[in-house]
Amino acid sequence: MSVNTDSLHEIARFIERHPDALVLTGAGISTASGIPDYRDADGVRRGREPIQGPAFRTQPAVRQRYWARSMAGWPVMRNAQPNAGHAALARLQAHGLLGPIVTQNVDGLHQRAGSAGVLELHGSIHAVVCLACGERQARSAVQAQLEALNPLLAGVFAQPAPDGDAHVDPDSIEGFQVPDCLHCGGMLQPDVVFFGDSVPGERTSEARERVESASALLVVGSSVMVHSGYRLCARAAEAGKPLAALNAGKTRADHLFCLKAGEALQELLPRLEAMLRGGMALDDVLLRGA
Repeated sequence: MSVNTDSLHEIARFIERHPDALVLTGAGISTASGIPDYRDADGVRRGREPIQGPAFRTQPAVRQRYWARSMAGWPVMRNAQPNAGHAALARLQAHGLLGPIVTQNVDGLHQRAGSAGVLELHGSIHAVVCLACGERQARSAVQAQLEALNPLLAGVFAQPAPDGDAHVDPDSIEGFQVPDCLHCGGMLQPDVVFFGDSVPGERTSEARERVESASALLVVGSSVMVHSGYRLCARAAEAGKPLAALNAGKTRADHLFCLKAGEALQELLPRLEAMLRGGMALDDVLLRGA
């Protein structure tokens, strides 16, 4: 896929002017790592409605459905590797060309690519917490419990869905056993912010402080349709900070962006890195890469 050089030039200039820009990332940066996203190019949600947090905690059948699908979908998250877009962002940060990252993703790929100080707005799919005693454990350990309790479903292929979910035959869920906390027997929940739940207050405060400390905001791979992300964009705009976006498709904040480019992030971000770290004029880089 070719990259629009005019858009690339403008985004590179934006980053040059704002090397401390806060970066807000979403699912679009991880699709090249094999993790499906939630929305199409028009910002419309694909597939069925995601499980809601209150329903997960109060309805045993919903918990059973969640864990059955998660058991099938977890290997996608476990095996996903950072792509060229993650790596380019990490290197730009390491060289002082971009500020910190606030991510709406729960996959941990920014950290694995080498980014430091990543704020995971919606938590991490790689951890599980007991709602009774607070014990935390690795998601991989819970996978072992799930497979031991449900051996007939272990290793069964299922079409992956966003955030470690999967499309599972409803008939196969009947009789599925949900694991309990090995420490106290309490209810286990992935350490993520479910749809229908609120981002913890301390996390919201830290994200707000990061917006206030930055001179600009760069949205990467997010439609910011979810309020927690859009709220950061609105706060930056209200403070008079410029906003730019790298996102292939419609976003909720399109009216707030002064710049926007929509090419594939695993191609666009390494090109930007080459420009900004290459030690030559941007126009020269563009002419050579056109």
